[in-house]
Amino acid sequence: QLFCRVTPLIRPSRSLLSLLYQRRQYSNMKAVRFHREGGPEVLTYEDVPIPTLKPGEILIKNEAIGVNYIDTYIRSGLKPYNISLPATLGKDGAGIVHKVGPGVSEFSVGDHVAYPGLPGTTSGAYAEYTSVPSTCVFKLPEGISSKQGVVMMISGLTAHAFAKSTYPNLGNKHTVLIHAGAGGLGQLLIQICKILGAKVITTVSTEEKAELVKELGADHVINYTTEDFKVEVKKLTDNKGVDVVYDSVGATTWSKSMECLAPLGYLVLCGNASGPVPPIDPFMLSSRGSLFLTRPTVGHYILKPEVFKERCNDLFNWLKSGKIKLTT
Repeated sequence: QLFCRVTPLIRPSRSLLSLLYQRRQYSNMKAVRFHREGGPEVLTYEDVPIPTLKPGEILIKNEAIGVNYIDTYIRSGLKPYNISLPATLGKDGAGIVHKVGPGVSEFSVGDHVAYPGLPGTTSGAYAEYTSVPSTCVFKLPEGISSKQGVVMMISGLTAHAFAKSTYPNLGNKHTVLIHAGAGGLGQLLIQICKILGAKVITTVSTEEKAELVKELGADHVINYTTEDFKVEVKKLTDNKGVDVVYDSVGATTWSKSMECLAPLGYLVLCGNASGPVPPIDPFMLSSRGSLFLTRPTVGHYILKPEVFKERCNDLFNWLKSGKIKLTT
């Protein structure tokens, strides 16, 4: 507009037209979205507007994003994830602060950050840019890549919360069973439980995975394709059972997982890899040793910004010191 007012008879140059075109293009971005619930076939690759910032938000140009099981729950419509459609999928990511909204003072353009998303919804991380409340963004330490940063968001924070908070005071007097130990969550749970001093039993499906989890510190490894994990757990614990089971498999394992617990043990259901767990009769818990059953989600363990930052500091300190190793 200014150009046309000053020189109304001069035709705009190619360079100016190019600049105006680029600015128009910068108002849009690429994103992976879904307009209806279902399988992977409902995902579409689209042009959408770059998010407009609300007070307290920052705009992040994503360099790495997480692809998590929870994304499949949201995409398929599994309760309690009530998402308004169409929506952009994805919970966590890492990248560079592109813009800061009103009221944000702790972050600046150019900061290297990571974010885990809010509970019960999608952050829209499957996109070039994501707007995120500044209270759930962490400034990455020097020397940490975006790929490393995003691993420590949903997966890392979940493992930290479940090991340090879901089962209270986990330490060297306790034995845990971790299903799917070679998975993203399983690998981090093994290492954090070992940092806290616990004895770790884990299940895997192949010999290659067994070697991997041994390198990460697992004390005992059970190949569930050739062994009955309940029988093996009872042998390894002198028939006493374990103090806590972290079960991310779900439908095919939860019942035997419960039978692996010692009295007053905790069954932590943290995934549905084989399908959702059916309704459970509470009397099962009392009859099998006054057990505790929980189905936690990490978002509720990081609602307080100071707790979120404390967990992140633990994780990245362990990563930089070599106590946690990332294999992917």
